[in-house]
Amino acid sequence: MAGIYIHIPFCKQACHYCDFHFSTSLKYRDEMVQALIKEIALQKDYLNSETIHTIYFGGGTPSLLNAGEINTIIDTISSLHTVAADAEITLEANPDDLHREAIQALRQTPVNRFSIGIQSFFDEDLLWMNRAHHAQEAEASVKRAQDAGFENITADLIYGYPLLTDAKWQHNIATMLGLDVPHISAYSLTVEPRTALAKFIKSKKQPPVSDKQSADQFIILMDTLQQKGFEHYEISNFAKPGHYSRHNTNYWRGVKYAGIGPSAHSFNGDTRQWNIANNAKYLEGISTGTIPAETELLTEENRLNEYIMTSLRTMWGLDLQKLEAIAAGTKPMLLKEATLFLEKGWLLRDGDTLILTQEGKLYADHVAGELFFDHD
Repeated sequence: MAGIYIHIPFCKQACHYCDFHFSTSLKYRDEMVQALIKEIALQKDYLNSETIHTIYFGGGTPSLLNAGEINTIIDTISSLHTVAADAEITLEANPDDLHREAIQALRQTPVNRFSIGIQSFFDEDLLWMNRAHHAQEAEASVKRAQDAGFENITADLIYGYPLLTDAKWQHNIATMLGLDVPHISAYSLTVEPRTALAKFIKSKKQPPVSDKQSADQFIILMDTLQQKGFEHYEISNFAKPGHYSRHNTNYWRGVKYAGIGPSAHSFNGDTRQWNIANNAKYLEGISTGTIPAETELLTEENRLNEYIMTSLRTMWGLDLQKLEAIAAGTKPMLLKEATLFLEKGWLLRDGDTLILTQEGKLYADHVAGELFFDHD
């Protein structure tokens, strides 16, 4: 089992909070699509002939591609890999790109799942974020996709930003629930260096983000969605039973994947690889038949810490036997470090599994960091 991630490094405009790699110039779009196809061939041996169960178009804004380009990329993958008949094929999309004609064209591709970047149902919030769509478009895009037969839909929301009162946040959640999407991803706004938002806060044009507000709104989110039958299967992800994102779940469960495109990461169990985050240099490298990437051979410590970080984010938790399989003797060491969090009620032990409690989810990164193995 393995996955393939395709990074489409273009956007119509830059969201103020985003630090993903993209360009607002579409100048090299055609060359980029051809380079992605070439890299798929160059990377074909990275996954050691594993069957591909998920393909994920991320970015950037993959919905800027047309159906023909998406088909060509998927056809290339299928010609070089064995793709499972029931493979999950996800396209990230912005609401303003999902007009009726585009959705109908996408029905003629193997894409069977949309991830729609809604973020908010308030126009003033979308303007503050510098999103390209408006609130009415957000609702309409989901309904159009559903009417066209796309049932496997996830939609994104953001919380913890200054304009978002608890009442507005509750409205956003209720509106999303009213759209009957089976999967909701919700992210606490983080201020990343080198973003427009970071500059606005530093120059005092915008107030700083409040940790208390983010925590309070995270609790509202968890309580509301769990009452509505959603499973909180990963810190930022909630799904109706059977509607987990298979691709992202594989990340958290250590399944192999190949990343295609500038800034894309790859993992095959032994190494981690990341492509250069520069469109021109990426195109130049691929044109010479080489992937412009750095590779790291994962040490035992890397693999232990990565497993701790990813497993604790999920409802399945950290399996102490899997830790032992990576390195013998680690179970008693980790349990000793976990004692404080078990006593605080942030962690729950169920046999050989450690799981974050609802309170513990507020401190997930801190807990994981304290449990890391550090031999320096």
